[in-house]
Amino acid sequence: MGWAAILMHMDQGQAYFNGSWIDARELAIPVSDLGFVLGATVVERLRTFNGQPYRVEQHLARLQRSLEIVGWDAAALTAEVQGAIAEYVRRNQRLFISGDDWNLTAFVTPGDAASAVRPTVCVHGGPLPFAGWAEKFDVGVDVCITDIRQTPASCWPPELKCRSRMHYYLADQEAARRCPGARALLLDQRGFLGEASTANVLLYFANRGLVTPRLDGVLPGISQYALFDLADPLGIPHAEADILPDQLALADEAFLTSTSICIQPVVRHDGQPIGDGQPGPVYRRLLAAWSDAVGVDIAAQARRFANRDAPEAGGEVVKG
Repeated sequence: MGWAAILMHMDQGQAYFNGSWIDARELAIPVSDLGFVLGATVVERLRTFNGQPYRVEQHLARLQRSLEIVGWDAAALTAEVQGAIAEYVRRNQRLFISGDDWNLTAFVTPGDAASAVRPTVCVHGGPLPFAGWAEKFDVGVDVCITDIRQTPASCWPPELKCRSRMHYYLADQEAARRCPGARALLLDQRGFLGEASTANVLLYFANRGLVTPRLDGVLPGISQYALFDLADPLGIPHAEADILPDQLALADEAFLTSTSICIQPVVRHDGQPIGDGQPGPVYRRLLAAWSDAVGVDIAAQARRFANRDAPEAGGEVVKG
């Protein structure tokens, strides 16, 4: 790797922090910030396609709703984040290399006072970490239903996207012990399917179409709605329902959706196959439709850039 590539590897671009643009490597949050002390952090995570942020309006609308729930200055803070996202792309465009894409994270905390009179506002990002999940487009994902449940609405509304995520951490730890390599799947307080940690879950039944847990009981996923938009012209119906865990075994296919991965097939739960235990035809149709819609072969991109952080990547420098 030449010196130019090494310098690019070290360059993490600029980040927005409380009204200023700084080197991303200098980002730091005070230990007195309530985002650190209490996990009182409202957050949105976006990704780019062809170097441009995807579904920005929907992410901003969800951010504003979360800010309204916690009682901060929602309109002003959302406008600040919106401007920072656009400027972030402009300032860091030189680091985007052809065919690669980045994630962008925007978060807001109340700062060091519960009244949020001096909130902390940050937008930062970096290349998508494809290596963690590139192969899953082809081999599928295993999930493990954990004993850890989703937080009830009496703690905070499911529509609030925040970083108070100890339940996700504990669920992932349990899944790692019981089913190494599997993603954690959480039930809600009534025992119905809820969410995977950091992803929405959907089932597909040949006689029903796509079925998702009731949207008023989970965090509404931007990628989940994108999937619905893709399913409509394909003639694939979709509906909400209370889903018992044993319905996983009856599904023809199952999927996870989230911002980074878009859609990936779930092929096993707790060691038991879903359908024939392989990525299915409906998954392939939806992934192809998503790729067409954004002008990027989503799975091929992940495979290509999965090793970008290695010192060598087939002789080609692919670090952005």
